[in-house]
Amino acid sequence: MKFGVSTFITDQGIAPAALGRAVEERGLDSLLIAEHTHIPVDRRSPYPGGGELPEIYYRTLDPFVALSAAAAVTERILLGTGIALVAQRDPIITAKEVASLDLVSGGRAVFGIGVGWNREEMENHGTDPRTRGRLVDERLQAMRELWTREKAEFHGEFVDFDPVYSWPKPVQSPHPPIYVGGGEAAFDRVAALGDAWLANSLPPQELGPKIDRLRSIAGRSVPVTVYAVADEPEIIEQYTQLDVERLLFYLPTLPEPETLSYLDRLSDVAKRFR
Repeated sequence: MKFGVSTFITDQGIAPAALGRAVEERGLDSLLIAEHTHIPVDRRSPYPGGGELPEIYYRTLDPFVALSAAAAVTERILLGTGIALVAQRDPIITAKEVASLDLVSGGRAVFGIGVGWNREEMENHGTDPRTRGRLVDERLQAMRELWTREKAEFHGEFVDFDPVYSWPKPVQSPHPPIYVGGGEAAFDRVAALGDAWLANSLPPQELGPKIDRLRSIAGRSVPVTVYAVADEPEIIEQYTQLDVERLLFYLPTLPEPETLSYLDRLSDVAKRFR
């Protein structure tokens, strides 16, 4: 079992370079960070976690800027989005950002993606929430063309461009792994376009049957990373009984001294299960 960290990097918490260095120094294997470009003031979409939307959702740093800062001071840990909101992102620009992160990190990028839940946020980007699933699939397909072909082109319902040059190409071949977030509605996307499933905080007793269903749909042994796990040893012990590649501890967004102490605790818990 591998152990990493999932968190929101904001202007009020630890800086990304200091966080990346601290995660690596404590023997954890990965850092995945959340993305929201903004949060509309008049929001009708309910917060999936229930209650009021935490302030961290509208204070996140750009993930590729933050991860590049972490890449510059680390050598080993994986650096990824958890998740990038592809429904709100231009595919040509995003393909370049992912490839650039993979290059500057020496092949350590992970592209965690999802379709998003905040309808008002995506509408501000010109995205129709009703078709966001098809839009995400096309953008992922187009990005894979940009990453893997010298002269890339794509012609679809939402994405359309004639042959283009787009560099840099990723260090990892054929491209950085795509971790698809979401529940069972995302299983077809995982099967067709993903390299792994990013399961969001599912308890072990629910996760096991879902892994079996996903692998039945995909026809292969899809790796699973569980996002935003609490550092409770008795729960982690249950995850170790499942075929899960990695657990990402949830790290609250805090100033640097408090973050370092919290990471010490997470590292101690992880050592018990290595």
